[in-house]
Amino acid sequence: MNYFITGIGTNVGKTIVSAIITEALQADYWKPIQSGTIEGKDSETIKDLISNTKTVIHPEAYLLEAPLSPHFAASKEGVNIDLQNIKKPSTQKHLIIEGAGGILVPINNKEFVIDIAKAIDCEIILVISNYLGCINHSLLSIQYLLFQNYKIHSIIFNGSFENEVKNAIINYCPSVKYYDIPGIETLTKENIKSIAIDLEFN
Repeated sequence: MNYFITGIGTNVGKTIVSAIITEALQADYWKPIQSGTIEGKDSETIKDLISNTKTVIHPEAYLLEAPLSPHFAASKEGVNIDLQNIKKPSTQKHLIIEGAGGILVPINNKEFVIDIAKAIDCEIILVISNYLGCINHSLLSIQYLLFQNYKIHSIIFNGSFENEVKNAIINYCPSVKYYDIPGIETLTKENIKSIAIDLEFN
């Protein structure tokens, strides 16, 4: 199964969630487009956080230095991101694919990050963090995914949420599975593995 991990915005915990699910499934990991390499790569973070020896971390299709949206970073470097050049790596295992930013972050003048998921037939895992406005951002993201006929595998609530906030989101799409991930004060292999075991992801 191909799982595409996206979020309701930037810095909601996609990479942490990717590490947890990669560890839980002993899956392969792939970040098709990485911008902001000047600050490091998410694939390196995943490598540092997982414990299993079965995961293969596949190389990025596009690497961009500036910590900007992919289309903006690419334009600064004279690069054209072509969806046709983003080919799913070969694997017999589950594949965790991490997007960049939110679902409608542009990769070029016509296409968005979420279009990668449709091009390679993925189920969507939507990561939500708790901040003022997250309900609106969550429902807009869910509505777009449903109206565009994406299959939402699950919603991940990353960190602590008031019941009123969670329920407002869950009630909008009651048939979708959801998981709770506790806030992590210190990122370690041990913490990621412990949460992966408790998550019982399926």
